[in-house]
Amino acid sequence: MEKTLVGKTVAILVANGFKEVDMTEPQRALLAAGAKVRLVSPENGVVNGWHEAAWGHYFPVDQALSSALAADFDALLMPGGVRGIDKLAQNAHTIRFVRGFVDGSKPVALFGEAVGLLAAAERAKGVAVCAQADGTALAGAGATVGEDPIAVDGAILTIAADTDEAAVKDAIEKNMIEPLQSVAEAA
Repeated sequence: MEKTLVGKTVAILVANGFKEVDMTEPQRALLAAGAKVRLVSPENGVVNGWHEAAWGHYFPVDQALSSALAADFDALLMPGGVRGIDKLAQNAHTIRFVRGFVDGSKPVALFGEAVGLLAAAERAKGVAVCAQADGTALAGAGATVGEDPIAVDGAILTIAADTDEAAVKDAIEKNMIEPLQSVAEAA
């Protein structure tokens, strides 16, 4: 893959218990395209992923969520994982950070439970999102919950838990990497 995202920075927002595969596969694609990828977290030093039915690997945190600004990044990726998302949903900095990306119309990819953070950030109204186990909160916040495992609404990409890996890779390519390439080429 040509390194067309050189100069672009993508934030991956995680907390302990995030679903590892939701982070590692898209991260590889972004790095292969030349993007700088930074792990942003409320955790200090390292953050622990969740792999299948047990704790997974530790990953170094690049930037504290409390000091992170959406203006410093070109896109946002948020892996699912109930433990991590529950922790992020209770953090005011998460809400501020997510709003900055959505309000700035920057590419945002939300996996599994992370889709619920649109409702927490009060940015779900009128947004079409993918099928979720608990779409009630999203529908109550004004989102349109579809049946498909992947939904794209403007710059927001939502991917249901356990979506086929090839479909996820294709969705990240078309809805995160390609839009960032278009911006890079226009500059």
